[in-house]
Amino acid sequence: MEVDRIEGRAGSRTLTRRRFLLGAGAGIAAAALAGDMFAVEPRRVLVSRHDIPIAGLPASLDGLRIAHVSDVHLPANRAAAEATLRHLAAERAEIVVLTGDICETAAAGDALADFTRRARGALATIATLGNWEYRGGLDQGVADRVYASVGVRLLTNANLAVDVGGASLTLVGIDDLRTGAPNVRAALPQRPDGVQIWLTHSPELADRLPSDLPSRPAAILAGHTHGGQIRIPGLPVYTPVGSGRFVAGWYRDTFAPLYVSRGIGTADIRARLFCPPELPIFTLRRALTPP
Repeated sequence: MEVDRIEGRAGSRTLTRRRFLLGAGAGIAAAALAGDMFAVEPRRVLVSRHDIPIAGLPASLDGLRIAHVSDVHLPANRAAAEATLRHLAAERAEIVVLTGDICETAAAGDALADFTRRARGALATIATLGNWEYRGGLDQGVADRVYASVGVRLLTNANLAVDVGGASLTLVGIDDLRTGAPNVRAALPQRPDGVQIWLTHSPELADRLPSDLPSRPAAILAGHTHGGQIRIPGLPVYTPVGSGRFVAGWYRDTFAPLYVSRGIGTADIRARLFCPPELPIFTLRRALTPP
């Protein structure tokens, strides 16, 4: 049988057409994969939707939506940030929560203010701090001034009750486990009854909560992990210190149901692979019995 071949220089190895095409195909695939990692996937922010069933939920809170923004990592990731703002404008959620690492340095204060000025909830916009804000010098004092200038409430071991038609939803912000000083008892409201959603940056906190706390939230929302950010099939998922055993999505074997967002931006390496950015939208639903 005749074999198509490409002849090299004298004494060089004969290259069959199949081997040539396989090599060319592998090079094209690698280039396409790199393009997706650095140029396509980091900008493709997906909206995920989740119901939070709550027994005895007041009628005025039934259907209330919470948009969860985490790990934007400004001033980088501008394309993903703009995509997120477009989603938020379309969703018009009643509450927007920002669970840390929204920016990386104190010098990014203007970018942070511009983003959060537009990332607004119809009723309230709440923020907590992450490890990158502390690391970049955007501590509580600096962050509080930036957020307050655009009408965002920063909660550091504190809570805020949002009144909705005579019923209240209490947002509890717990400081970052890795670089802050989390104090859950100080964060809780004096009257622990009613519906609570807890916010924190590093999800490992969920495995460190004492069992004798006076109340439990309907859900805990966290970020930090980026979902692994670059996920190579067949290899373990890398997550930063503070993630604990958590990677992404729902965990229901914790103190309260925990949701870990894949986040919006990238850190260190400005790429994502098989792990697109995420904007989770949570809807409170009245349940007849506890889930």
